[in-house]
Amino acid sequence: MRFFLVALVVGITSFASSAFALSSANIPLDSPIYLYLEKLSGYGLVSGDVKGIRPFSKAEAVRLLREAETRLASGDPPPLADEMVQRLRELLPREAALYADEGKAKTLDFEPVAAARLRYVYLDGKPRSYFRAVQDGGNEGVFGIGSGLRPATPYPNPVQQRGFEGTPLFENNDGVVYHSGSNLDLRGSGEAYWGAKAALLVEPMLLWSEKTDEATLRLNRGYIKFGGKGLELEAGRDENWLGPGYRGAITLTNNARNMDLVKLSSPELVSTKYLWDLKYTLIFSQLEKTVTDGQEREPWFFAGKLSMKPTQNIEFGINLGRQLGGPGVSNSLGDNARGLIGGWNHDNSNTLAGVDLRFRLPWLRNSELYGEFSGEDAAAFWPIVESYVAGFFIPTLTESGRDDLRFEYFRGNEILYTNGTFPEGYLSHGLPIGHSQGGAAEEWFLRYSHWFSVRNNLALEGMHSTRGDYGRMTVDAMGKFDAAGVMQAVERRNALRAFWSFPVQGEWNALLMYGHEWIDNLELRQGESRKNQLLRAELTYRY
Repeated sequence: MRFFLVALVVGITSFASSAFALSSANIPLDSPIYLYLEKLSGYGLVSGDVKGIRPFSKAEAVRLLREAETRLASGDPPPLADEMVQRLRELLPREAALYADEGKAKTLDFEPVAAARLRYVYLDGKPRSYFRAVQDGGNEGVFGIGSGLRPATPYPNPVQQRGFEGTPLFENNDGVVYHSGSNLDLRGSGEAYWGAKAALLVEPMLLWSEKTDEATLRLNRGYIKFGGKGLELEAGRDENWLGPGYRGAITLTNNARNMDLVKLSSPELVSTKYLWDLKYTLIFSQLEKTVTDGQEREPWFFAGKLSMKPTQNIEFGINLGRQLGGPGVSNSLGDNARGLIGGWNHDNSNTLAGVDLRFRLPWLRNSELYGEFSGEDAAAFWPIVESYVAGFFIPTLTESGRDDLRFEYFRGNEILYTNGTFPEGYLSHGLPIGHSQGGAAEEWFLRYSHWFSVRNNLALEGMHSTRGDYGRMTVDAMGKFDAAGVMQAVERRNALRAFWSFPVQGEWNALLMYGHEWIDNLELRQGESRKNQLLRAELTYRY
């Protein structure tokens, strides 16, 4: 935390003069623009990308687009690269026209319908509950080596995992929970700009469920931004992702509902006087009110990330997420100061912190290796209570450059996302703020995709996850610790998903998805099983 703050101050002061470039709206985290940029990186056309902080601003995407165009003119990449460059220009017309020429920006510019999506989801099944008692053994080492950095905890000492899955086979969707039967989801966004200095976005969302026969309207994203490039201030509601992972990240993802926040960040990669090229983000918010076991909590939430590039092919990040203060805990000036800085045995905060690395291997078709290491506690400087995300991505699996392959692994510590000060845990509206699988879990994820054209893509995914391998205990029928109860079983889940996206007409695209999963020892109960199916069909405009 201390190193993060020092590095951040040095970084901001060294490039503050580069602020107030081209302000632009953020790109939704499920936009294919990220896949296009990732593919261009795989062709060797983009090397200035930073994946550890998302969403990208549209100006940042155009910075990467211009990098690709420069290299495209002097190279011989696959034909698909030309298609992707052209498609990016079509999706980012304002930023492509104004980048590095901000003086041409209109004093007031707006687009009432910048993007829209109609989604139909049919679910045959129910979500899993993550509620379970977990044995906290203590006595950890570092990276699984050694012991004694935290005192050994005599059995039994249960810790309570909480939360739930949300929608089976559909994670990382801004906290939207679809129910059994038919569901409709309509979203549309409008944008407005004040010259090159400020950007405004509003994205309402209308949800209807057959099960409840009710329609609800809520604001999914809505914010105003000032500045750009090296210094930007954003206020409103938005999604965020901290970490290089595709399937999940430990500290912060868009698995739960988007937070009302104030964010200070560098939307573009910038060069600094004293450090490497870098991006940073600081997020301030407050989680919703909860009452758990009679204890009311409504903590403040703070998250930060600093991503640096020592070379074009290496990305290094430091990240943290922290719950702090609020009703039910001490909020004195001293306690809040200690909770903000951390490092005391008795403060009013709960923190996740760690590092991540991403390596691009030019000699291996620009394949990437990446990993995230995070701890929920610290001893003698080292983060302990460890959780991991690790994976590799092969962007050009075949000579044609139209096939790619990804593998990703997640291991959540037994007590990940739990806390004694905040008994509800590291959750928002019942969903993990970080990785969708929650704590005390393990998952293997594999994805293959083939590009017929820039707007026509087929992807196949397979997942295997377990819950209960770590921290097993004897519990009663309600899942709470009971020395005379039955031993928890190991829940095993296998899932398959298929995606096909294709153009319809003009700027309209379609996506079809089908998923099926098989769960044994459901919610750690021996012999119980469940099958879930999900069908998804959507029509998008300029997404």
